[in-house]
Amino acid sequence: MAISLSRERLIELWRYYQAGVVNTAFGLGAYALLVWLGLNMFVAQLVAHVAGVAFNYITYSRHVFRDAGPAKLRFTMSYVVNYLIGLATLACVALFIKSPYLAGLISAVLVSIINYFILKHFIFVRKPA
Repeated sequence: MAISLSRERLIELWRYYQAGVVNTAFGLGAYALLVWLGLNMFVAQLVAHVAGVAFNYITYSRHVFRDAGPAKLRFTMSYVVNYLIGLATLACVALFIKSPYLAGLISAVLVSIINYFILKHFIFVRKPA
């Protein structure tokens, strides 16, 4: 089954990763700061994740999925799932990568791919025409 990437979908993906770079910089910056301050990497991930949810909702709903209806509750619930996926990914990556910074970065990249599909197909559903 071939995946068709229309111009509209490519633009949406481009906007997703534009917002994602900003969101990830915020989240990883908070995570790195908390680890640097001596917090356990899993606690740091939780705190950074919670801090980023509201910011991420604004960037994704206003910049990426502009023509979708409001979805604050679904978004929040998706970020609970996103956090659990991120936690599991971080735990797996940390088995092979000893640096908590590199493990956090690799985990964030992998989870961002999954997160796009969750946001696109379950959270920011287009408003009926």
